Amino acid sequence: MKHIVSQEWLFEHGNDADIVIVDCRFALGQPSSGKDAYEQDHIPGAYYLDLEKDMSGPKEPHGGRHPLPNIDEFAAKLSRIGIDDHTTVVAYDDQGGAMASRLWWMLKYLGHDDVYVLDGGYAKWKQAGYPTTDEPPLEHPTAFKPQVREEMLVRMEDVKARIGRAGTVIIDSREAKRYLGLEEPIDPVAGHVPSARNYFWKDSLDSDGNWLPGEQQAARFSGLKDAEEIIVYCGSGVTACPNVLALSEAGLQGVKLYSGSWSDWISYKENPIATGEEK
Repeated sequence: MKHIVSQEWLFEHGNDADIVIVDCRFALGQPSSGKDAYEQDHIPGAYYLDLEKDMSGPKEPHGGRHPLPNIDEFAAKLSRIGIDDHTTVVAYDDQGGAMASRLWWMLKYLGHDDVYVLDGGYAKWKQAGYPTTDEPPLEHPTAFKPQVREEMLVRMEDVKARIGRAGTVIIDSREAKRYLGLEEPIDPVAGHVPSARNYFWKDSLDSDGNWLPGEQQAARFSGLKDAEEIIVYCGSGVTACPNVLALSEAGLQGVKLYSGSWSDWISYKENPIATGEEK
């Protein structure tokens, strides 16, 4: 797989000088749980980056629940934990790869391609009997220089202009009940962006929580092979990222993230909202 590393690989290479491991554990609605879990135990050498404090900016009237952070501030955090042009980054979480995929996408967006997500996450690491520690790693600061790839990102106006456009497919990554508008446990309005198709992000994983290989991802997304552009969103730009990763594993091109996602879309009262199945 292009963007996934195995537990065995990380065990063998985790101490290599050019490897930086990042713990991304985070539970929505329990903002301190990830850091608390990290401080209890983590993969040796792993640094912690918090979804809301590090990988998101402050919430505004628009931009969604997890807007992207200020690039220079985020680059300084990456520099502090030793990430630069010569670093291989391995991210993990215990949320099916959702938070780790957010970091994976952000590094790709900032021009850093040498980044991977750990298959199976931290629970599998512990179950396999690999070493853990409660010791924080020594910091080896360096200089991360972002080279932003604007073509990877779309904003609300871009999505609105693409509705119904030939060659563009919009993907909603949330579970079916939220997509259909049957329930909305997080955001104040239920439904989806008109014309969006529903591909639940957890369908990227098998029943054991491991990532499906590329050929199975390709089969899952077989209906998109003729798309010229694929725009992916979720509730707040986090669980869309594992779908972006899976689409890349499937070999699809022209994949873009709507980072503000549903929580940004509905912050504009005039925006259209669809419910039920798309015809």
